[in-house]
Amino acid sequence: MNIPFLDNWRKRHEEAREAGLAAAVDVDPEGVAALLAECELLRVRVGQRGIELDDSPASLEALDQLSPRWRDDPEELPWLGNDAGLYLGTVLVRNVPGALWHIWPSGRPVVRLASGREIDVVEAGLDWAMSGSPELSQVYAESAEG
Repeated sequence: MNIPFLDNWRKRHEEAREAGLAAAVDVDPEGVAALLAECELLRVRVGQRGIELDDSPASLEALDQLSPRWRDDPEELPWLGNDAGLYLGTVLVRNVPGALWHIWPSGRPVVRLASGREIDVVEAGLDWAMSGSPELSQVYAESAEG
């Protein structure tokens, strides 16, 4: 059925829906940063081990020192790795001058440094959760210096 006003309405709303998180970063960067900083699973798991994540570089070092018990749970591993990456991004954005969240067209959040270099923090977090390398504190240090 051809109903012109519905076609026009759908076109307008599809464009808005496709913009998603990328558009939200432009409109409300602090809100998106707060959303990405939640990392609830990671915060709960490390809190159970007595570590508080305070969004500081030192907290990344504390994470790196944890025994990787999460590797025993293949269902939780990717979620925890994703959270670790988002937490790494949060620490970068809050502590490195000029660092900010950017969303790739695929919808993946990355951190863009003042130099224009983009850090795929989610990939770094997943690598860390699966193998322990690279250490989160190492990724932070390399990103913060250049």
